[in-house]
Amino acid sequence: MRISDIQRCEVRPGRLVEWTFSPATVAAAAVLPPDPRPPAYIQESHVRTARSVRDDGLFVPTWLGTAFDLPGRADLDALEQALRDWTLRHETLRSGFRWAGDDMHRFTLDEKDVALQREVVGDFTDADTLIRYLQDRFDVAADALGWPNLIYTAVLRDESTSVYMVFDHSNVDAYSLQRIPEEIHDLYTAGITGRPVVGPPAGSYVDFCDRERADADRIDDTHAIVARWREFIGRCDGRLPSFPVDLGLRPGGALPAQKLMCEPLLDADAAAAFEEHCRPYGGSLVGILAATSLIVHELGGQPCYRTVVPFHTRLKSAWSDSVGWYVGGAPIEVPATRDFGSALTAVRSELRANRSLARIPLARVLRLLGSDFRPTSPDLYSIVSYVDARVIPGAARWTEKKAYGLIRVSYGDQVCVWVNRLHEGLWLACRYPDTDVAHRNVRRYVEGLRDLIASAPVGAHLRVSEPVFS
Repeated sequence: MRISDIQRCEVRPGRLVEWTFSPATVAAAAVLPPDPRPPAYIQESHVRTARSVRDDGLFVPTWLGTAFDLPGRADLDALEQALRDWTLRHETLRSGFRWAGDDMHRFTLDEKDVALQREVVGDFTDADTLIRYLQDRFDVAADALGWPNLIYTAVLRDESTSVYMVFDHSNVDAYSLQRIPEEIHDLYTAGITGRPVVGPPAGSYVDFCDRERADADRIDDTHAIVARWREFIGRCDGRLPSFPVDLGLRPGGALPAQKLMCEPLLDADAAAAFEEHCRPYGGSLVGILAATSLIVHELGGQPCYRTVVPFHTRLKSAWSDSVGWYVGGAPIEVPATRDFGSALTAVRSELRANRSLARIPLARVLRLLGSDFRPTSPDLYSIVSYVDARVIPGAARWTEKKAYGLIRVSYGDQVCVWVNRLHEGLWLACRYPDTDVAHRNVRRYVEGLRDLIASAPVGAHLRVSEPVFS
């Protein structure tokens, strides 16, 4: 799915309708006893970070969402039923957290207590006005420190209906978002035609959180995984790694606003050629990381590229269709080289050695390390992510449906890069600090990445040189 912000996802005017949890549902949640299943470490870290940043006086929206079209002017009753059925399918969406002192406790609604309230907001004739309204509304409705922290909206027109579904990050990851357009389309079509959707139930992310946390709590500071993280962080001067190029930031300065760069990277043929070239080393993920290591060395001069690579933690089939935040991170270190083949070999070796570290939540590791990692930014570290999304149900129709994965770009001092392989090729999105220096160096990085991976299949021993950035 193409990753974008709300400003660049083909918003068009129309009649805006929204659905939130009903007042009765919110009231039922307010008196629920605690659910003994704890938050996942990644959820707790996310919410604590939001609270820490808020306490420092800055509101930093971090919601994620999806946008897609349904044909014609939607039947609102059928769409509402589809949205409710889909919500009930995923337990995390009716679960939230409360504070008891400094402790977070979960609560979870029964399915029978979940109802949606529909409101017709009004007619919008100007796209820019609609975009501003949607972003402001999503900021409030999907706040990490509030509950409910999701909202569904639709913009109705005679020829099509655009659906926007937005969630606090604690409930969803990118894979969760990518499955939504096809699932809602199927449920909506079933409601219109009277033919039921059949299939196995989705696994509960709340159950996953309970099991993952129990496993993580069994390890202590003598565990081999903790030792490897300790060594890695030590070589990063006691911090988690940032993007190793000049971003024009002042040490100790205020958290900067961010910008988003999103664009096609390669067409389908070039993406296929790159994958074929990288397959002996493990595929395009290895290639993207190897290319990044070469380019950031040219830009920043660091002798070693260190980063944390995100991996999904859906290790059992029970979680394959589940909505949740199934992501862990593995550290890698790639020594500087100017030869692409050598970089491929180094990345492959690092991923083979360290991928298993992603199974233990990093927040648990940091707690065991005993270091002061009080977050001052919503991103603990910079990332470069690669996902082949072509196998996700409905992916071949994403362009036709104007389907996007949405991220909220607000504040942050890190660089986050997402490269998705779609049927039409590679799509890149990059969130980075809004400084002139960062914009210039991120643009040089993206252009260098495009040139290097396009030329890799025709130059097995490709060496990076200054013309890559011309």
